[in-house]
Amino acid sequence: MKGVKKEHLPEKVCATCGKPFSWRKKWEKVWDEVKHCSDKCRKHR
Repeated sequence: MKGVKKEHLPEKVCATCGKPFSWRKKWEKVWDEVKHCSDKCRKHR
């Protein structure tokens, strides 16, 4: 994802709150497994 502008990053929809969220560097290796936008949503599924 190096050199990609923010508006062109991949997005997903949170399984808990339904809001869209963008790719983050910390999720680089596990992006396919990420289903929630935050720890709060992950805990309140």
